[in-house]
Amino acid sequence: MGIIKDKASQGKAALLSKRTMLSLLRATSHDCSAPPTSKHLATLLSSGDGPRATASAAVEVLMDRLQGTNNAAVALKCLIAVHHIIRHGSFILQDQLSVYPSFGGRNYLNLSHFRHTTDPTTWQLSSWVRWFAQHIEQLLCASRILGFFLGNSTDKESREERASGLGNADLLAEFDSLVALIEGLCKRPEPNGNPLVEDIVRVAREDCEVVQVEVRVMVSEFKERFGGFKFGEAVELVCCLKRLEQCEEKILAMMDGARELKLWDMVRVVKGVAEIQVYREEAKLQRETRKLRVSESDRFSGRVLSSRDSLRFPSGRLL
Repeated sequence: MGIIKDKASQGKAALLSKRTMLSLLRATSHDCSAPPTSKHLATLLSSGDGPRATASAAVEVLMDRLQGTNNAAVALKCLIAVHHIIRHGSFILQDQLSVYPSFGGRNYLNLSHFRHTTDPTTWQLSSWVRWFAQHIEQLLCASRILGFFLGNSTDKESREERASGLGNADLLAEFDSLVALIEGLCKRPEPNGNPLVEDIVRVAREDCEVVQVEVRVMVSEFKERFGGFKFGEAVELVCCLKRLEQCEEKILAMMDGARELKLWDMVRVVKGVAEIQVYREEAKLQRETRKLRVSESDRFSGRVLSSRDSLRFPSGRLL
């Protein structure tokens, strides 16, 4: 039935000369054992090249197909196409994707309850639809906070220069978004050997490599800023580093044990130094609080009148 629907839909799109729809249908077929080819994805991207109106129409067609299907294979291929735009699309296509729908926010793709229960295969693929949609949502969210799409090629010096120019609050906000992205990657379902799933595993591994590079730059920048954090900022940094450290085992398993330039060793070192700073600031705050309490107690005792300072009235009462 899926093959018949694909042929009928593609034939209709060809007759009506709907180039964008035809390229989308070819890239998002019902075949659950074959991921979209590079050729089909490239054709889909090219159909959205041009003015903003053309790009907007291409993104709208893709999103309508994603939101309108209850087939797990079609949904996963649509998500792969969305991810392909994030990583390889033109600026205009990426811009249109980042503002769709106009209200954005949580549950951006609205697939957290996706279910396709025809058989065990589609049931397993449904869990990948939910996870991959959430990953893309977090990827878009992090890209909004960072101000650029993750994966766009930039050299190491440019990344380091950009990080050094950020204030502590902005740097911590960006770091938190990257940590959330890594935490989401750790929730990936177990691969089942399906070729479509294996393609998503490959894509997720590439994303993980990109995020680790950005994280390493930020952790290195935090190391240079010790002594310049406020107490609250230091506490927030320790919390983020602890969350990141908890992901180490799963990320290393996902990356087949490969380490990104000793990232995790650096995380442990920076977390240890940050914890020392928090401890010192906390001890300093406690000392200041005790001094304040003693000072307040002295002032209060000085305001209390003794019996010598009281006035005796004819009634015998003291005032």
